[in-house]
Amino acid sequence: MKMVLNLLAKLPGIAAFIYRLKYKNGELIESDSKLDLGGNFAHMMGIKKPYDDVARMYFILHSDHESGNVSAHTGHLVASALSDLYYSISAMTNGLAGPLHGLANQEVLAWIQGVYKQMDGKIPTEAEMRQFVWDTLKGGQVIPGFGHAVLRKTDPRYMAQREFCLKHLPNDPLFQYVDLLFKVVPPVLLEQGKAKNPWPNVDAQSGVIQWYYGLKEYDFYTVLFAVGRALGVVANIIWDRGLGYPIERPKSVTTAMLEAQAELKVNS
Repeated sequence: MKMVLNLLAKLPGIAAFIYRLKYKNGELIESDSKLDLGGNFAHMMGIKKPYDDVARMYFILHSDHESGNVSAHTGHLVASALSDLYYSISAMTNGLAGPLHGLANQEVLAWIQGVYKQMDGKIPTEAEMRQFVWDTLKGGQVIPGFGHAVLRKTDPRYMAQREFCLKHLPNDPLFQYVDLLFKVVPPVLLEQGKAKNPWPNVDAQSGVIQWYYGLKEYDFYTVLFAVGRALGVVANIIWDRGLGYPIERPKSVTTAMLEAQAELKVNS
């Protein structure tokens, strides 16, 4: 438990240290022990209110994901060998760094910015955005930030962020694009008939929020993700140890089993 508390206490400070060192000429800001985790992180980053609420929201929403994604599962997997927490969270972070995982929010942001530039900074009508979405899909491209491998409804994490944006940045042009996409993309994807889940996921607007509050360094977004993800992974590792979960082992598959599956498929 001591290791858990040490890790969680130090992670926001390490992340803020990296940010200030790399992007703010090494001008570090001392921790304020009177603040909570999110408030202290915003303070050490040097970003004013309500970014403290952004930090609280972001870390909680990204804290875990039913242990089914690469980063969360990697953290649990390494911990199941009774590796210590630092090794486990390091492995979790390495998994998160992959371009198919932790970079999704910045890729969505870059795409929205590209659409904004393509439309010359004009806020389109719903009809214009709908036509743009159709043209994109017919061109063989996807709408990033929509769909989810597991969820079959609008990601509740997306809705939490949407409520925040409607309150704090309703007139921000990039959020207005996000808002339009929220309204037009799901009906278009349903009409197209290919998407199992046409609804937006958490990555569809999290980068837009960070950008609005001045955090415009794309390659830092995965660091933010890692701080939040660690909260949930650490909590689950505690439960794993408390309940005495065994080491995880992949299921072995023999050649005979594969041949039997192939024969079954051919015959069916």
